Amino acid sequence: MSPSDNPPDTTLPRRHRRIRAYALTGGRTGTRHQLLVETLISVPQYDPALSDTLMPESRSLYERARVRCSVAELSVGLDLPLGVVRVLLGDLASQGAVFVHPTAHAYHHDTNVLERILDGLKRLPA
Repeated sequence: MSPSDNPPDTTLPRRHRRIRAYALTGGRTGTRHQLLVETLISVPQYDPALSDTLMPESRSLYERARVRCSVAELSVGLDLPLGVVRVLLGDLASQGAVFVHPTAHAYHHDTNVLERILDGLKRLPA
């Protein structure tokens, strides 16, 4: 994304401060996606028509994720609770609107990946 393609200002309207978190998430606290604070989120293919159909909070997340950023950055940048951000991002990910980049935790039990990393480290010049 070039500097001229920067997403528009996505400052949330003041309404999010008056609405309780459970109202924004429909009472949900979990998601099918593992969204750690360091998990990176991005928009694989921006769709302005989709953006127009989203709630203001989800729209702001979608717009800001046009530039890859972490779950924590999104939470702080939009002044939304981390739990709300996780649920809303999970919804967006389930729709295919955002991409959840794998974290090191995703490879925790994948011995093939760990072996490839170890082989690569052994090949590095000392």
